[in-house]
Amino acid sequence: MTIDYQQNDSVLTEQVISSFEGTPDARLRTLMQSLVRHLHAFVREMEPTEAEWMGAIRFLTETGKMCDDLVRQEFILLSDTLGVSMLVDAINHRYATGATDTTVFGPFYIKGMPERRYGENMALTPGTPAVVRGRVLDTAGEPVADALLDVWQTAENGMYSGQDTAQPHGNLRGRYRTDAEGRYAITTILPVSYPIPTDGPVGKMLSATGRHPWRPAHLHFMIDAPGHRKLVTHLFDEADPFLKSDAVFGVKPSLMVAYRDRPANDELARQFNLAGPYREACYDFVLDRS
Repeated sequence: MTIDYQQNDSVLTEQVISSFEGTPDARLRTLMQSLVRHLHAFVREMEPTEAEWMGAIRFLTETGKMCDDLVRQEFILLSDTLGVSMLVDAINHRYATGATDTTVFGPFYIKGMPERRYGENMALTPGTPAVVRGRVLDTAGEPVADALLDVWQTAENGMYSGQDTAQPHGNLRGRYRTDAEGRYAITTILPVSYPIPTDGPVGKMLSATGRHPWRPAHLHFMIDAPGHRKLVTHLFDEADPFLKSDAVFGVKPSLMVAYRDRPANDELARQFNLAGPYREACYDFVLDRS
């Protein structure tokens, strides 16, 4: 029997949902059927014109064209700016355990950056010198030795190495390990607020909707230790003006830190070979056991 979908479009939806009944993987079957149900409901509610539908296809096509295997992931950026990344984060970390809060991974991580010594300077470009230090602990307050902290941030021009090909390889990136007492120390430069890339479809979407592209100043951390759950998070400068309007909704109050003025030639400056005044932030990370 031929069905007139113009007269009964709900039958179409049910036929598409039924087409996935034979999916062997139960979770995939549930995901696909739910996707169809919600996507069709959106189309039914908004009744897009064919021109609008083609515009959406072009937007997704251009988003894919802006992705590469190294430093640019426009789909992650799209997910971030729509709040989907933080919603997934919230769903997967909804139970309070005492561990440090998580936040978005971001689109500019690069694997295999240099392993650095305790307190080594990862800044190869100019900026306000800064030391970030503290401990990595478990939820019982015990130190986590030999935890690996993968750290990355932008330069003063608001761009990451790799994204900005003029920056030296590995600039403002590094992998640090905690000592036997769980201590870590990173010498770097003061992070700055910066706009997410606006040269692609996500930037056009923000412009068309009157949204700004700015992220507050932060350092990225991915912390891993045997027997513990991997932590992906940021540390935000508590003085940044964009904390309440982060373009990717990633700020959590528990992840804000103060950068204190420190004088030249004090004990810490001598330990980490800092020639003049600098800033210092202290933060203890707490990991869940796996």
